[in-house]
Amino acid sequence: MESLSSSISTLFSTTIEQQPYPMLSNNINTRCHCSMKKTPTQDNVLSYQKFVKFALDETNLSTKGLEEFSTLKAADGKTELKMCSFQAPKIRLLRSLFIESSDGMQVLDLAIFPEVEYDLPIFCANFFTTGPETKTSYYRDLNPLHDVMNETRYKEKYYKSLIPLGLKYTELLPWGGKLTSESLKFFSPMVIWTKFSPSHEKHDILFSAFKDYYKAWLSLMDQAKEETDISQIGLNREAQHRYLTWRAQKDPGYNLLKRLIGETLAKGVVNKFLFNGVKELGNKTFLDYFPEYEVEGGSINEKRSIVGKSFESRPWDARGVFVGDTFS
Repeated sequence: MESLSSSISTLFSTTIEQQPYPMLSNNINTRCHCSMKKTPTQDNVLSYQKFVKFALDETNLSTKGLEEFSTLKAADGKTELKMCSFQAPKIRLLRSLFIESSDGMQVLDLAIFPEVEYDLPIFCANFFTTGPETKTSYYRDLNPLHDVMNETRYKEKYYKSLIPLGLKYTELLPWGGKLTSESLKFFSPMVIWTKFSPSHEKHDILFSAFKDYYKAWLSLMDQAKEETDISQIGLNREAQHRYLTWRAQKDPGYNLLKRLIGETLAKGVVNKFLFNGVKELGNKTFLDYFPEYEVEGGSINEKRSIVGKSFESRPWDARGVFVGDTFS
């Protein structure tokens, strides 16, 4: 796969001229084979920057790979976007996007996509704080690559031993309110979805949960055996492509990116960086995977949910069994 720094640099250089923000070209900084530089953000104990540093440090203890970093100044002049990627054996892409504004807004989107020769879950962590006095939204999971609602093999393989870890943090970080039923097909029984007002105590619990979940994923990676069956590799590839296609289309952060860096560049960041693989891993479209979202004229229904059902409380029991209504 193309170097991520090369991909992003190409993306910027080919789209900046189309943007109404010519200053962007003067604010791109790409560095390869480097460690995280300390910034003022890292001195803030409620910052998410330390989550990224922890992830890179822990990953480098398990495997050696290529780290790449890019930074971009947004059009408002007060917001910075920091992008990091890491590639190594078993890891097709570890990537993070950290957005920080001088008014206190912070966003972190961090994920790990395994090589298709492995059926590992997809590590995913999303944090969003609009300001120092507003609630933090947090979502953390080992997203199942294959079905855990109706099939037991994959669930037993990866989640049975991790249910106690999930229970520990679901007690400390209560369910965050309505979550659409369509999204749940990509979640595991140990998903954390929570909201809370910023505090040092909650932030410490959040960081603890992140570290424990991250180390759990690395342990699964260390134990993972490479798949040699061509048909199973094909199933892994399509499952990851389906996941990426859903996430790229439904990414809740897209409108924020569009506001900060313009529509064309935002689309590039979503499709070529955040959900890299949408073009490379398969040819199916969003409507090929999710035809129920098609509206008249062949376009995609932009509603977050078309089923109209959401879950206000946790829809899994203490054994990790889904107890919500059945959905396809």
